[in-house]
Amino acid sequence: MWPLASGLAGTDTPVLLPIMAPRLQADCEPDGRITVSVWGVGAIATLSFTPLAAPFAYGPNLIEAANGGVYVAQSLPVMVIRGTQLQRLAAKTKAAWWHTPDAATPKPKSSRRGIRRTLVLEWGAVAIEQRGNDLVIAGGADLDEAQAALSLSVDAIVAEAKAYLSRCDRLPEADPLMRSMVIQGTHAALSAMRQARDGSFAGLAAGQGYSSPARTYYRDGYWTLQPLLTLAPEAVRDQIRLLAKGIQPDGEAPSAIILSGPAQSAAWDIFRRTTHPYVLEHARPQDWWSDHFDSPLFFILTLGDYVRTTGDSAEARLHWAHVKSIVARYVAASGPDGLPRKPDHDRDWADNVFREGLVSYNLGLWVGALDAIVAMGGSIDPDLAKQAGELAKTARASIDAALWQPALGHVAEYRNTDGFVEDHFALDSLTLLRYDAISTAHALTSLETATTKLESRNNPIQPYGDWGVLCAFPPYKKPAHTRAKSAFAFRYHNGSDWPYWDGVYAEERLRRGLPGARYALTRWWQACLSSGWAGAIEYYSPPFGRGSLLQGWSGLPADVAVRYRDAIGLSDEG
Repeated sequence: MWPLASGLAGTDTPVLLPIMAPRLQADCEPDGRITVSVWGVGAIATLSFTPLAAPFAYGPNLIEAANGGVYVAQSLPVMVIRGTQLQRLAAKTKAAWWHTPDAATPKPKSSRRGIRRTLVLEWGAVAIEQRGNDLVIAGGADLDEAQAALSLSVDAIVAEAKAYLSRCDRLPEADPLMRSMVIQGTHAALSAMRQARDGSFAGLAAGQGYSSPARTYYRDGYWTLQPLLTLAPEAVRDQIRLLAKGIQPDGEAPSAIILSGPAQSAAWDIFRRTTHPYVLEHARPQDWWSDHFDSPLFFILTLGDYVRTTGDSAEARLHWAHVKSIVARYVAASGPDGLPRKPDHDRDWADNVFREGLVSYNLGLWVGALDAIVAMGGSIDPDLAKQAGELAKTARASIDAALWQPALGHVAEYRNTDGFVEDHFALDSLTLLRYDAISTAHALTSLETATTKLESRNNPIQPYGDWGVLCAFPPYKKPAHTRAKSAFAFRYHNGSDWPYWDGVYAEERLRRGLPGARYALTRWWQACLSSGWAGAIEYYSPPFGRGSLLQGWSGLPADVAVRYRDAIGLSDEG
């Protein structure tokens, strides 16, 4: 694929279009296949259709083809494929990979009346109409919702799709590469806003691969909502209210809150209670992976960002009891140096890595959360605000001494209580820079070191040439500290490029007046285009490919580019 002047991505080869709208979700291959899902419901049906013809131009939830195109509505769960004919409609046998329908599950019911065909499953339904050469496809939790979505005309669906493209086009003056990255990144953030059947907010999805069971994450949501603070502040407010439901009286919180509809929730609960290791990891029906060390801190950071941006301090008052319980939890986990110790488990963002003791990433979040409490708490709880200020001062004085590696020019990723130090450079330690938790001198040194160690273009030791920004280098020293995907060098937390960390890195360069941010903002998107990935991906590396498509937090580079448009240079020479 290649960036077009319009901000779309051109290709002569059909590639997968990931679709996420407020309710509807799909995987569409323009050479003749689409799988249809609905948020909170799961996968419902697969359709085959006559192929569309090249050349193609890809945008958010959109393909323009030589003989038609794909367009998705926003107001209702319906889309149209223009210039095609339905060939086959088949029901999915399960809503998700973990779903096991029993013998009593009703068989799918299909019907045909005139131009309309319907397919009803126990957990969802689709309704389609062949309107000449336009194939209109609607989905829903039941047939009533799907058929109601067919009320939109083809022209109305196309108009909504084009209006959505315009909403995502936040940097039209930029060169094609930057403009297309901003369009797709903004789409990743906006499409994360999901709806319940009644139109109410139903959480921020993490990405296409994180929708069954439907859930919303504390950490993924935090990075995803950064552009939404100005684009859709009401969604941030509603996200806070959803996440508040997962905070326990002792300040604990899971990785995510499950938001599935009744049928999917019932199926998931059976799986959760009967399958190892899920029965151990998901302590409560609403929890997705209980007790994550970073989640409570992200709740405070989200609340702080919302209050700072909107001035709505009433929201802070509403959730202040949670703030107090979270602070008490981390104070209890802290040593005399004021730094919270993470238990020996894999439950924070690096969930394939066993990090114990002092973890730079979590300490940065801790300082940021304390600063947010100081900013919010003056008129709400002066005593807690004063305590938070003192805790932040103590933590800042301790972090450099505990983790700074002068010979390496950056902080260690973590220091175990037994004295072991993982002293490679991990990009997630930039939380210390984001929340000004280390000295300015060490922050500037860290950013300089990042150019040589983590930007692949400047690192001749890693074997894959110029391909992006590594999230960690060199690989982890102790194989026993890693598992699953991260057990492999240059994979997942062990060195892949994560676009959201690229955004954090680029912003730190920009806010400190340093050059070189464009590489971090766009190199990952160049990799997407050259690989035929039509959307913002979760992560990638040359030997292992990509993660989930349409990852919400991967919209962060787009937001950074828009906010720093005057500093980054908007031509490809900038």
